[in-house]
Amino acid sequence: MTEPDRPDAVAIYIHWPYCRRICPYCDFNVVRDRGQAEQAALVEGIVSDLNAQAARLGPRPLASVFFGGGTPSLMPPNAVARIIDAATTRFSPADDLEVALEANPDDVSAERMAGLRSAGVERLSLGLQSLQDEALRFLGRNHDAATGLHALATALDLFPRVSIDLIYARPGQTVAAWEAELARALALGAGHVSPYQLTIEQRTAFGRAFERGALIPPDEDAAADLYDATQAVLTAHGFDAYEVSNHARTPADRSRHNLHVWRGGDYLGLGPGAHGRLTLDGRRTATVAHRRVGDYVAGVSARAPWAEAAALDDRAALEERLLLSLRTAEGAPLAGLTGLGLDPAQGPLAELMDMGLVHLAEGRVAATAAGRPVLDAILKRLLV
Repeated sequence: MTEPDRPDAVAIYIHWPYCRRICPYCDFNVVRDRGQAEQAALVEGIVSDLNAQAARLGPRPLASVFFGGGTPSLMPPNAVARIIDAATTRFSPADDLEVALEANPDDVSAERMAGLRSAGVERLSLGLQSLQDEALRFLGRNHDAATGLHALATALDLFPRVSIDLIYARPGQTVAAWEAELARALALGAGHVSPYQLTIEQRTAFGRAFERGALIPPDEDAAADLYDATQAVLTAHGFDAYEVSNHARTPADRSRHNLHVWRGGDYLGLGPGAHGRLTLDGRRTATVAHRRVGDYVAGVSARAPWAEAAALDDRAALEERLLLSLRTAEGAPLAGLTGLGLDPAQGPLAELMDMGLVHLAEGRVAATAAGRPVLDAILKRLLV
């Protein structure tokens, strides 16, 4: 299926903002790990928020539950179990309900992972980031390569589905070195790989280092060569690039939560700074929860957890749908985008098709392999 099996289904994203250490490249809404009292209050807030939003949305099928962050592997397993229980009680779980959680290798003890598995987590996304100690130190990670390998072996023993994250396009990284590192990672047994090019965000430690001239990332040509090498190695090892930065060994290994989001499904964002997209009063509505932990908890108590809630007009909703769907190999049905005036016979869409950057097949418009590296430019051209 290339559309949600149940258009009325909802996914749930839970944002756990705490980290033992804030990575120098991270631009997410995160804070250093804090005391148990604040964390317990946040769990109460998330459960209360979930219950209130479920009452507002009414009976809906539940497509997935995703714990992200931050570092949700720092959550007590009983807190994870409580949130999962609330979600599956207030909504109707799909037969293939996906419950996924992001984890750092230094949190992956057999005991903790067994607790998370018993809580109901069936897909673990492990932030390996690299298999090289020097690279891990540069990336500000708390674990070394040996810890990462041990964590992955533990995860593969306990969870039916495992994904690994890797960061490439690091300063000084060569194509040959990256090809060898990636091939080694792919041989370890995970069914899903998310390779991300290192991006330098302004508000991060790396961003400040870049401004000082203390950090020099690969230039555009070198980054393109590393991207091409990534795709070639993954393809050679039997991984399908079903999305720009996500590769799966089989269809069953794909992230059902992410696919639900990319296909334009509703999702409820719970936790500090969590984003959501919900159909409210017939309009697709973008929500953002209060970013600070205390503000979010207080907002939940006051029945006002969102700092922002904006109903998208028809064009904005279509533009968002195109932006999300073009990230995927399946693309989007052209018939569902008529409000954007896209015509395969003339105009921007026809031009991009002639350039080999997008294609139209079975009524769906999608970026080609050549188009994916320049997706931002494609979207800019289509939406002008």
